[in-house]
Amino acid sequence: MQTPADGVSTPKSKSVSRSSAPYQTSRYPLGCLTSARRRLSYRLPSKRRVPPSTPFQETLDQQKGALLLQKQWTLYSVTPMHNFSYNKLKEYSKHLSATIAAEKQKGVAVDPGTDFNLKASFSCLPGLRGKEKDPTAILVQITGKSQTQHSKAGTEERIVWTGWFCGTYAEEDILEVIPETFTCLPLFLINGSETFTTIVGTWFQQAFDCCFGKLVIRSHDLRWLAAMCAGYEVHGHVPTTELVFSVPVEPHMDISFAIHPEDFKTLWNDIQKSKDEVTVEEVEHLFQCLYSHFFRHFKIHLSATQLVKVTVAVVSAHCDGKVKFFSKDHLVRVLGFFTEIAINNIQY
Repeated sequence: MQTPADGVSTPKSKSVSRSSAPYQTSRYPLGCLTSARRRLSYRLPSKRRVPPSTPFQETLDQQKGALLLQKQWTLYSVTPMHNFSYNKLKEYSKHLSATIAAEKQKGVAVDPGTDFNLKASFSCLPGLRGKEKDPTAILVQITGKSQTQHSKAGTEERIVWTGWFCGTYAEEDILEVIPETFTCLPLFLINGSETFTTIVGTWFQQAFDCCFGKLVIRSHDLRWLAAMCAGYEVHGHVPTTELVFSVPVEPHMDISFAIHPEDFKTLWNDIQKSKDEVTVEEVEHLFQCLYSHFFRHFKIHLSATQLVKVTVAVVSAHCDGKVKFFSKDHLVRVLGFFTEIAINNIQY
């Protein structure tokens, strides 16, 4: 999937905002997902509220819930969708299926492992809700039939692409200013080929006059993520906490800093003053302690590097917008963190 240069967020990037309309939305040709324009400036938060632990609710189908874990997802931000209706999901399924079939007939190399019987399906994920006013998450799946020797009918249906929209713990002041004709699901996660992503994204843009932008996770947001997830209680096997830093040298080199999860949690508990919020001073203090420890042993200043990947007990996230979720118990809380980043990536 091709994204224009202004669709990739970098700390030094600038964009020109338009004040004539509340949302920067338009229609785009097939084959290109165009990013929503960024705000003129990105204000670093001085503190973030720690959302309450909200596990999968009983209304979320466990089979669907399992699809969201242990897969690598690519993050996008999405502007509000105009005239989207939860009552028309079956209709949307038919329209998107017809679009995919039409693209395949044009000779688009959709998926060599499937036949022409590709279909799309829309469904709700009501269990992914942090608070009552959160919009209901939407799951979009594309399935196809592949030849298999073990299937009695000679074909077996399999999921070839998955995407889902959510707005967990979305700020109420943002939701209140959005007109009733718009649905705000700012975070879009996909797992599948770029071809399907382009087809699905373009269909949404044309159907609901919205824009997609590739979500880049900044180094300071990764530090916040590591700090906020450090205190989460996780049952069962807990992977080693790993921080990966990019060294500004040629040839390119990364430094991996592995920390025992209990040591990381103990350090954070000694620093965090309130269980209800996290401050920027606490995050900076945590990483200064880690930098000092690393320098003491290896004589390397990690403060001169860029944090590019964080792996903690509940999630793994890379600066290029690739994430993987490990724990269903804290999925909703982590989605709230990425929802905030997605909202900041949109020009309102």
